Amino acid sequence: MKRATATTGLLVIVGLLGMPGRVAAQKPATTGSQSAGPAAGGAQQGAGGASQPPAIDDTISAGESDDEEPARKLVKFNEYAGPLGSFRVGFTFLYDYAAFSQDANSEDQVDVEANDNDKLRDFRLVFAGRLNFKRPTTWSTGIMYDAANDEWVFRQTGIMVDVPEIWGQIFVGRSKEGFSLNKVMVGTSGWGMERAPISDATVPILADGVKWLGYVPRARILWNLGFYGDVLSEGHGFSTYDNQISGRFAWLPVMSNDGGTLLHVGVSGRYGKPNEGKLRIRARPGAWPAPYFIDTQEFAANSATMTGLEVYYRPGRFTFGTEYFLQSVDAPDSGNPFFHGGEVAVAWVITGETRNYNTRGGYFNAISPARSIYSGGRGAWEVVAQLTYADLDSGTLSGGKYWRFTQMLNWHASDNIRFEVAYGYGSLDRFGLVGKTHFFQTRFQFIL
Repeated sequence: MKRATATTGLLVIVGLLGMPGRVAAQKPATTGSQSAGPAAGGAQQGAGGASQPPAIDDTISAGESDDEEPARKLVKFNEYAGPLGSFRVGFTFLYDYAAFSQDANSEDQVDVEANDNDKLRDFRLVFAGRLNFKRPTTWSTGIMYDAANDEWVFRQTGIMVDVPEIWGQIFVGRSKEGFSLNKVMVGTSGWGMERAPISDATVPILADGVKWLGYVPRARILWNLGFYGDVLSEGHGFSTYDNQISGRFAWLPVMSNDGGTLLHVGVSGRYGKPNEGKLRIRARPGAWPAPYFIDTQEFAANSATMTGLEVYYRPGRFTFGTEYFLQSVDAPDSGNPFFHGGEVAVAWVITGETRNYNTRGGYFNAISPARSIYSGGRGAWEVVAQLTYADLDSGTLSGGKYWRFTQMLNWHASDNIRFEVAYGYGSLDRFGLVGKTHFFQTRFQFIL
């Protein structure tokens, strides 16, 4: 009861911070991001003539997608610009609720009642800005409470420097590896509540190292290549590899002059040495409050090699996307297992907005409502259908096969506030049983 009361109080405080009375009019954000050219097409006109961000974002900074600012400013007290550079403080808060209905087989496979139905999904502070050096330079530091492991961790933290001689930027510090568009994209901007289980199971969310990001506008190709180690991250929940190399290459064969129509085709590759020669592949079922549904348990492994394929087509208000992951593990004692899985998703913004695409990082940004509730509008409404699949049965390991179909409604009330409601139906093949589970989920999201 005390925890529920505290949660309610926190939600009220967050809601009051975002009340329309605090904002006369939200203005487009200006960032310390770097760019080699103007965004394609300029600002869009949304429903009723309201201005929206361009469909193409040609900027990037040290925080990459994690440092994505709301398209319109809610407040101004959180930023400063001076002779040496700039400084901005951002804030993210996500809270989830999930209820489950299991058949008898599912109850025998997984005890969902052992977990709380409501859970803090994300709480973090992001500090970012630019340094007024001769070469464009940005910095970022993220501090997040990792509820799953009950610890505070540094998120995207490091420095990015423009190096036009090699068509891009060099980042040094802690970041996402760059494997998979959906993995690179910050979770608060995606169409779904959670990434596909195979993504969570096989690719760590963060890594420490050096990354080269590049983009050639004329050829419409982009890439990233990184080398990572765990000297500083040893012992953290995300640090499951001693060292790894990861890269991604993408091509934009279709990109209209205004950026409204876009086709993204990409391939990722990854090779890593598991931490202390042991690996464990597991994932939740697309619901954060739920326990792990698929799990190989820990097994001895020398290395893991991955390939990822991704295709996204975005004609205006629609986004169609699919990704598929393939992982081969050098683990002779376990029969050298091969794991695979992916997702297919369709998102439709029924109020007409276009999901902005970042060419420097190769990912989508958050939906920015043409008319937010602060402007007397209805916000942006988005419906989503998603199918995910993961197969962790291979060699001598029986981690399970799992698929889930999800229907979802997103209300982007403003650039800062989002409410999500989802219904999912999942099937788990594990322990010689096939269990079915119904998922009923909601999420409240606030970013600053």
